Amino acid sequence: MQVKRTDTPRRAWMPLTLAVALTAAPGLLAAQVSLGTVVDLAQRNSTMVRLAQADVHKAQANLSESRDVIVPSVLFETGLPAFPEVGFTGTPPSIWGATVQSLIFGIPQKRYIDAAHLGLKAALAKMHDSQEQVALDASTAYIEMDTVNRELEAVQEQQTYASRLVDIEQERAEAGVDPLSEVLQARLTAAQIKLRRIQLEARAHTLATQLASLTGLPVGSITPDHASIPEIPKVTGDLPAHSLAGVGSAEFLARSKQMQAKGDRQLNYLPQLSFIAQYNRNTTLLNDVNSYFAKPLPANNFSTGISIQLPILDMWHRAKARESSADALRATVEAEEARRQNEVQVAELTGSLRELDAQAEIASLKQQIAGEQLRTALVQLKLGNGAGSGPGAPPQLSPKAEQLARIDERQKYQDALDASLELAKARLDLLRALGHMDDWLRELRPGYSASSK
Repeated sequence: MQVKRTDTPRRAWMPLTLAVALTAAPGLLAAQVSLGTVVDLAQRNSTMVRLAQADVHKAQANLSESRDVIVPSVLFETGLPAFPEVGFTGTPPSIWGATVQSLIFGIPQKRYIDAAHLGLKAALAKMHDSQEQVALDASTAYIEMDTVNRELEAVQEQQTYASRLVDIEQERAEAGVDPLSEVLQARLTAAQIKLRRIQLEARAHTLATQLASLTGLPVGSITPDHASIPEIPKVTGDLPAHSLAGVGSAEFLARSKQMQAKGDRQLNYLPQLSFIAQYNRNTTLLNDVNSYFAKPLPANNFSTGISIQLPILDMWHRAKARESSADALRATVEAEEARRQNEVQVAELTGSLRELDAQAEIASLKQQIAGEQLRTALVQLKLGNGAGSGPGAPPQLSPKAEQLARIDERQKYQDALDASLELAKARLDLLRALGHMDDWLRELRPGYSASSK
């Protein structure tokens, strides 16, 4: 894909400015909004993306938590005796104290840090996957709305032709040229076109509501700009597949669970070393502690040491290790299933894409044929069919034939639009399944990159 525009900071503010303007003035007429702007607003407004961002923040905090174990923690405590002490309490009374503690060596903790790193990668991949899904939903709804609007224009033209057809048939029936059944057939044609218009209007309203929900703009404030829709690449299943963000997230999560389980297992038989430093400010207030010692209790007390924890029998951590192993196995199976499902989806889309491509070609050819037939009918109505009026000559075309030809041409046009829409949807779905959704997003918004989102 070729990039035709350059991104600027000013362009980055345009979607937000448009959103504020349309939200503040819902009574304004609908304005043309480009597909790139709709996708950008949808990604900013999406609940799915915001939930994924919250998961990223949580994963970042989890990583910091696992690493900060080696950073010395300082605890301060203080307190005054409420009543005078009686007898020997077993610990020197202190008015305040401070403790410094940190882990200085522990192989299991290294596993936990690695697991947190992988968990953060999984969260980032999941967020990117959510952004791609929202972009796909917004693009599909926008393109379909643009198609439906063009079909509505064609149906409105059809209604005009159908109304003329009914008038013509009514006059021909009154003149005794055509039977009443032809009038009823013309009315049936008009009624079917009316039903089609109602269906398209209902679909247009549904799509407008969907786009409003995606972008946060008022319903009906978005009018598609057909020129802003880039040509969708003619993608096939032979295109080299990239790693799909959703599958990558599942794989990172599985590896994170495996590393977590490994750390829990090692915690049952590997020692951990911690550094401890403690200071106490002792007091003789409201106690007779000096009566129990040969020398007066010193006011300042400071001690340091290295604590070695060697597990001998810890059933709780052993059970925790078995639980972590089960979680890791489940995550691994889910990652494998996600990969297989994606491969099946690619195969299904590749097969259906060939069929939809052929259907679109057929619909386009039918539209071209209907257009040529309409032009031929118009010429014959104006100049005659050139067969004369002798015995055996085909009858000259009537105004009824013109309206029927016009109605048929508009119907074939709508059929071609429907076929093109289904083909576009399938191509976008295959782009996403192959991990090439970023190509489409860069076409919509030059300068886009996954890392920038």
